[in-house]
Amino acid sequence: MTRKLFGTDGVRGTANMHPMTAEMALAIGAAAGRYFRREAGGTHRVVIGKDTRLSGYMFETALTAGLTSTGMNVLLLGPVPTPAVGLLTPSMRADVGIMISASHNPAHDNGIKFFGPDGFKLSDEAEAEIEALVEAGVEPAQAGNIGRAKRIDDGRFRYQERVKSSFPHGMRLDGMKVVIDCANGAAYRAAPEVLWELGAEVIPVGTHPNGLNINDQCGSTKPQTAAETVVAHGADVGICLDGDADRVILIDETGTVADGDQIMALMAGRWAEEDRLNGGTLVATVMSNLGLERYLGDRGLTLARTKVGDRYVVEMMRAKGFNLGGEQSGHIVMTDYATTGDGLMAGLQFLAEMVRTGLPASRLARNFEPVPQLLKNVRFGAGQTPLDAASVQGAIAEAEAQLSGRGRLLIRKSGTEPLIRVMAECEDEALLAQVVDGIVAEVQAAAG
Repeated sequence: MTRKLFGTDGVRGTANMHPMTAEMALAIGAAAGRYFRREAGGTHRVVIGKDTRLSGYMFETALTAGLTSTGMNVLLLGPVPTPAVGLLTPSMRADVGIMISASHNPAHDNGIKFFGPDGFKLSDEAEAEIEALVEAGVEPAQAGNIGRAKRIDDGRFRYQERVKSSFPHGMRLDGMKVVIDCANGAAYRAAPEVLWELGAEVIPVGTHPNGLNINDQCGSTKPQTAAETVVAHGADVGICLDGDADRVILIDETGTVADGDQIMALMAGRWAEEDRLNGGTLVATVMSNLGLERYLGDRGLTLARTKVGDRYVVEMMRAKGFNLGGEQSGHIVMTDYATTGDGLMAGLQFLAEMVRTGLPASRLARNFEPVPQLLKNVRFGAGQTPLDAASVQGAIAEAEAQLSGRGRLLIRKSGTEPLIRVMAECEDEALLAQVVDGIVAEVQAAAG
């Protein structure tokens, strides 16, 4: 079936507008409860986490009502990172985990992400079945079988202990000055506490959420404030998380930003040296830079690409037994430790390498020279399909011919926002700008 609710990372949109309304959250909760509830015996349990958006209260309440109406018992974690839900779902023997977050999106957006009983994000097929239940409607449980809801006070602390367990035993961060930008989001308490407990001098940024300032001029998509803070305080490194802390961007001591590709390159090379990179393969999406692929190839390693979305990275990792993957945007997935991207955990891996080698962040965060890459986004209106226009298809075909043998082109519709993403890579930067701008102009014209 064609999915109307679910995108590349759950259901997402502007709060109080379809599909992110309280009524729809109620229906989604009931559908998820019916889908996951075991028919024979036992308890029926779901854990719910959220980030710091004002609308999180509304959706938490609506989901709880829908889930309990089908007999599910709800365990409310409050504000925790997305990877904490992935961790605590199997740990608490829950049937399903739910994270209320729109990740890196602005505060007026929100979303609903699902995790299965194994802690991994749901497949497209499972989401399609839940969506079908939303459309069909769900019969509620009998009055005596309505579920209960309970607050869990120590979820954050359980998560913090798991994160620290991924850091080399006995290693400390004494003498290291670390800027941590929490994007006024879900890790605003967990991340600074973990770094402090490991011995770092912590300089916090984006740790005062008010419900409306998540990702506002801070975090992994806006690292300028953190970069300025690193330089101003003479810090050794900066770690920038997004609103739900499942992605990370690093900043070296000079204020230079390193994306997920550079982090993955460092980790893949190091893990390969230690003979713990399964299959000699790193899994990344089609967005990752060609320079990363060349870097791995020079070391006899393989880059396996998937379509955009960390869930698809994880699906390939699980299917083929690989243990390291991620996205250029900063999702770093280490299935030896976690079931989804974990920005804080990935940041700790980088800090461990700094301690181990004694090298500055600037040496470790520039592992390859990126091929020039240009990405532009074009917003379109409801009901519009600009990629179907003949003029757009013609511009794409012409660009592909121009880049043949010299670079690559990727055009896709965002799964989380009403955007067409136009990305190209080419050593010839003039040609790069020409082909991207040409396609963007045609998409804009088609979108009216």
